Amino acid sequence: MTDAPPGSLFRLAEPRTLAEQLRLVLSNVSVTVIPTFLLLIVLFVVLQDDENWQYLLAWCVIQMTLKLFCAWDARRRLRGDVPVEDVYRLAAWLTFLNALDGAIWGTLPWITLDWATIAEAVLVIATIAGVVGSALASLAAVPMVFLIFVSCMLLAFVPKIWLLGDPAYNALAIIAVLYFGMLLGQARNTGRAIHGAIRLRFENRELIERLHVETENARAAHRKAEDANLAKSKFLAAASHDLRQPIHAEGLFLGVLARSALTETQRQVLTSASAASQASAEMLDTLLDFSRIEAGVVQPVVRAFALQPVLNKIENDLAPQADAKGIVFRCRETGVVLDSDPALVEQILRNLVSNAIRYTESGGVLIGCRRRGRDAVLEVWDTGIGIAPSHQKDVFREFHQLGNAARERHKGLGLGLAIAQGMAQALGHPLGLQSQPGRGSVFRLRVPVAATVTVPPVQPAAPSSDTAGLPGVRVLFIDDDESVRDGMRRLLREWGCECDAAEGIDEALALVRGRCPDVVVSDYRLRGPRTGADAIAAVRAEVQAGAGRAIPALLITGDTAPDRLREAAASGVPLLHKPVAPTDLYNALARVLHGDE
Repeated sequence: MTDAPPGSLFRLAEPRTLAEQLRLVLSNVSVTVIPTFLLLIVLFVVLQDDENWQYLLAWCVIQMTLKLFCAWDARRRLRGDVPVEDVYRLAAWLTFLNALDGAIWGTLPWITLDWATIAEAVLVIATIAGVVGSALASLAAVPMVFLIFVSCMLLAFVPKIWLLGDPAYNALAIIAVLYFGMLLGQARNTGRAIHGAIRLRFENRELIERLHVETENARAAHRKAEDANLAKSKFLAAASHDLRQPIHAEGLFLGVLARSALTETQRQVLTSASAASQASAEMLDTLLDFSRIEAGVVQPVVRAFALQPVLNKIENDLAPQADAKGIVFRCRETGVVLDSDPALVEQILRNLVSNAIRYTESGGVLIGCRRRGRDAVLEVWDTGIGIAPSHQKDVFREFHQLGNAARERHKGLGLGLAIAQGMAQALGHPLGLQSQPGRGSVFRLRVPVAATVTVPPVQPAAPSSDTAGLPGVRVLFIDDDESVRDGMRRLLREWGCECDAAEGIDEALALVRGRCPDVVVSDYRLRGPRTGADAIAAVRAEVQAGAGRAIPALLITGDTAPDRLREAAASGVPLLHKPVAPTDLYNALARVLHGDE
């Protein structure tokens, strides 16, 4: 059976809705037992006389018995769910019970009115009207049941009123029919409201269930995405570490070779090999920058600094790339002094400029600075391919590149803008983008202007590897890779150092007991559960116990996993990242030996 239209009194709703309507009707039965019992006592006491008391008593007993049976039946059915497949049989059963109930109430005038006084007649009529009103409240959830109840009562009640032959009673019979008709209209409206509320509840329940399903699906998708991202990070970290080891060793050997006597042809080959090694190192450093942002170990060091020297450095480093493509690269002069981390600001601008040069084939790239109140807006303009509005958010996602479906190596890894965005967020500096396809783009970085124009003096340049070396410095180097140990020994000896190399902590401690080093350098990832930070701590403890002095140290790591980066940064030991250029290694050693770090 299809669902009943909202205005229908004669058609039942679909099973699921009808089951709820019937539960409402059944739940109303018990609350009418006591009022009905009291009403029957009052009717018997007031209306009984010598002529009708037997009939009236029998009528009261029948009515009370029916009411008690209906209450017992309703309670029994409400203990469990109303089976959907039985709802139409239950509706027919309740219709029968209420038809019987209405007919019994309709026989009350036949028992009482022939001998009733006017006051008693008024009581009978008022009782009938009250019972019908009460039935409206309890049965309107299923309008058809109320209709049958009222119809059976009318069929028993109206003929008796009409047969009394009194014009007043005849008018009363007509009024009763009109009154019952009005109640049927109210029953229809009430039933429609109840029907709509039940349907709405079902729809809400279905919506909630769908939301639960969608929420669970979204959670599953989120977990899957997190797992995929974690797997990606682990893969990148593992791949990066495994790649950094041989490239780091290669750089050490190339550094040794560069200090050797070579023919011109050999030096040209060395230059090409060094360039290839440097290109690989730069790509790995890009991955490292991204991993450092993910790990949350980018700690800004905010100070006042002049912007123009930073722009000059970027122009000196990147202008050759623009010249090689035949495009113009310009920096507008500025005297602004910013309040931020100069290294991070330089890295952001460097990535923005590199990206602009990479995607500009004609025209040029311009860096400018505009004052905006207490801030300065650093702008990088280009006349490149531009970015459609639908892709302007995507370009800041990692590994996302426009126009590089073939993943050409010279176009980078797609991390430059993601790194720039991450560093800008670490600094709290908004980074925005405006672009038009085919016309170019402009990236804007808003940076606070320093409250004072006094710029701290520039620190003197660190020693260069072209100096006389580090004569007589004894270095203890710990690394579990034989090729790296060999390369480090050769390079340190070229610098005039004495080098003891160990594979692990136990071997390093044995070397320390024989000869006390001046500085210890350790790889962070060693075999077994202990790290380079543990190795440095053990060596320092051994030196402190034996020689009674502190020993400087350096950590070198090829790890880019966020957890490892956080652990290494928390050790408090100066950290270098593989592959380490010989010049950078030399300068770092010089700094820790002089107590600058």
